Amino acid sequence: MKVHKFLELVLVLTLLVTSSGAGVTFAAHPIPGSLPPGASSPQSLQPIIADHTHTDLSKVPEYWIEQAKAQFRLSYGHTSHGSQIVTGMDVLMADPLNGGLYDFNKNGAIVSDTLSLDDRTPSGDLGHNGDTSWADRTRTYLDGSGTGSTRNVVVWSWCGGVSDNSEAGINAYLDAMNQLEQNYPDITFVYMTGHLDGTGVEGNLNVRNNQIRAYCIANNKVLFDFADIESYDPDGNYFLDRGATDSCNYTGGNWADEWCAAHPGDPLCASCSCAHSRALNCNLKARAFWWMLARLAGWDGGVVTEGEAHKTASTLAPAHGQTVTYTVTIQGITTTVHMTDQVPTGLAYIPGTLTATTGTVDDVSAPVLQWSGVLSPTPAVTITYAVTVSTVTPKVISNTAVIMASGYQTLTPTVTILASGYLIYLPLVLKGYAP
Repeated sequence: MKVHKFLELVLVLTLLVTSSGAGVTFAAHPIPGSLPPGASSPQSLQPIIADHTHTDLSKVPEYWIEQAKAQFRLSYGHTSHGSQIVTGMDVLMADPLNGGLYDFNKNGAIVSDTLSLDDRTPSGDLGHNGDTSWADRTRTYLDGSGTGSTRNVVVWSWCGGVSDNSEAGINAYLDAMNQLEQNYPDITFVYMTGHLDGTGVEGNLNVRNNQIRAYCIANNKVLFDFADIESYDPDGNYFLDRGATDSCNYTGGNWADEWCAAHPGDPLCASCSCAHSRALNCNLKARAFWWMLARLAGWDGGVVTEGEAHKTASTLAPAHGQTVTYTVTIQGITTTVHMTDQVPTGLAYIPGTLTATTGTVDDVSAPVLQWSGVLSPTPAVTITYAVTVSTVTPKVISNTAVIMASGYQTLTPTVTILASGYLIYLPLVLKGYAP
């Protein structure tokens, strides 16, 4: 007689929940029709972040500067603070040693071998908390029959509007930019952070700037990190944690004055009338701006090697309320490294748990977590933090860290967990099984 034995098999059922709502579209990053040496794959596959690590134009091949001039027709809406970029660009253009490489105009004319820039157009800046009138002016400009109809890169700058902003106000800015990208898929829209105001790492300005950074990194946008460039001198010394301002003042002095005094005659200190700041600040921003344009034109950023990064979770199927510890390891990079890790919805960061074996951690803007450091002579770093599962319903949660370093490919180690999954016990019938 055959005996039918019932065995219990535990099955974890995965519930995939989809929600309705507006989708996110990536900025259309123009690239050349062919891919010569140093060319990258389409830029929409990764974010482009122009920050303090991208101010050395000697690393940018002249070919890609020429490509940027040939491909792009820019508009740049800004007021006084935003003029710092253009002021620095004027300095580069006026330097006879550059031989006209960085030539541009400000009236948007389309001229051979010259970057077409419609400066201070549309009028105004990004405003203050929740103001999106700039987006309406952008549409009017782009839809008109004048210069706007020829633009393929649109840049807008803040002028104090991030300092007094809120999470909702910044979300309104991000949503408006994303909507423009959907409406004008052939135009690249450049996001921007707001200038420093002396409130330091824990101030509202940095929290809101981190909100912008996290969004751009997560959604593969193009970001000109205005504030980051003001936070470092050319040697990489950090001043945001010392109350740095837009004028380069900090607790103890002025980093721009000090650097130029120590480097007399350096082209970075070439004189100019830099609104609210020092010439060094304007000159650095101009260089980062040209770097960004070269990247948009198709340059791969001079990637020379790959680092290595891994991410793990202490459990892959945590229950509601359970603690999960994430661990990120980074190695094989010998320059300054920046990591951003945004805790996804459905998990709640446990304050104070972000730690690292080297470098500096920053959880002030949680759920956006950040780490930065130099992996030399220390060859690797281990970063950990803990969360609790806050979702009640079953949810598959992917958590990605974004790791960036000048001269290296962007790394995005990811780990996926099933949070609050159901445990269902079903019988398993084994026919013909004899005990």
